[in-house]
Amino acid sequence: MAPLILASSSPRRQELLTQIGYTFEVCVPNIDESIIEQEQAQHYVARLAYEKACVIVEKHPKRIVLAADTCLSIQQEIIGKPTSKQHAFEIWRALAGKYHDVYTGICVMQQGEIYTSVVQTQVKLATLSEQEMQEYWDTKEPIGKAGAYAIQGIAAKYILEIKGSYSNVVGLPLYETHQLLQQTIKALN
Repeated sequence: MAPLILASSSPRRQELLTQIGYTFEVCVPNIDESIIEQEQAQHYVARLAYEKACVIVEKHPKRIVLAADTCLSIQQEIIGKPTSKQHAFEIWRALAGKYHDVYTGICVMQQGEIYTSVVQTQVKLATLSEQEMQEYWDTKEPIGKAGAYAIQGIAAKYILEIKGSYSNVVGLPLYETHQLLQQTIKALN
């Protein structure tokens, strides 16, 4: 089997992939992650995962490359990372007490073989008081996180319900990732 490359700088993705027994090298692709006008969340993450994989496969054509991208959306509007404390508070107010969708696009490529999947999980965030929002912001955990929260961290105490894959919300749906990697390995044998 060709050695695996994870096309991601995400420590969470690295931890998750290690958790299920894979060894890999990390190569970080440099792509434009801008949202195309009218692009829906599931198409956005699928496109970015594919583009990330292409960049790394071009540099390492004989290796298996795994790329992923995760985003949140509510009513088909993509929710990005907070740009300020005020923006984080706006995000939490928009998510409060309602389900939002977390999508991860996965792409595995090797020697002309391309396997892709998009996984959706629904998450319901509690309504946070002004004090809770301020306290959570002060932890610095929301900074740099899509939706301004990290489910695997302090924010876990604000999650009312999850429908679907927990690891998807963290950043890499493990069952689906393993299935795609196994398909790739079988195709190579």
